[in-house]
Amino acid sequence: MPSLYDELGGFDRILALTRQWHKLCLQDPVAAHPFDRQLHPQHDERLAAYLSEAFGGPALYTAGYGDESHVQQLHACNGLHIELDEACLAAFEGALLNVGMMGEPARRAYDYFRRATEAQRAWGDEGAQVPAGLPFRRIEDGR
Repeated sequence: MPSLYDELGGFDRILALTRQWHKLCLQDPVAAHPFDRQLHPQHDERLAAYLSEAFGGPALYTAGYGDESHVQQLHACNGLHIELDEACLAAFEGALLNVGMMGEPARRAYDYFRRATEAQRAWGDEGAQVPAGLPFRRIEDGR
C-alpha cells in the first residue's frame, strides 16, 4: 500500500504545497501574522521535510533538523489563536487545490495538518514547557 507521501507525489510536490501555503498565508491579513517575524530562510523546505516524514516518506526532518519537541517548541508560548489557526488551515486547503492535490490523499493531508495545528495548542500558554522526547507525529499514528 503506498504511503500518503507517495500518493501526494513525493518531496517535490510537498515542497510545492508548502510554498503555495506560505504564499496564501502572506495574502491573508490574519494568516500572515506569524510571518511578520524573521523565519528560518529555508522555512518552506523544512516544513516540506517535516510533512514528508509525517506522511510516510523518508526521515528528512528528524535526520537533519530536529525532533517533534523542537517543532512544538518553535510554536509554543504564543497563546490561543483560533482565528489564526483557522486562517492558516484555510490557506492549507487552498494550497492543496492550487497544486492539484485532490481527493482522498488531499483530505488525509488536510486532516493531519488540522490535528497537528490543534495539538500545538497544548503549549500555547506563556512559559509553557514542551517536554523533551515527544514522539514524531506521523499520519499512520492518527495523531
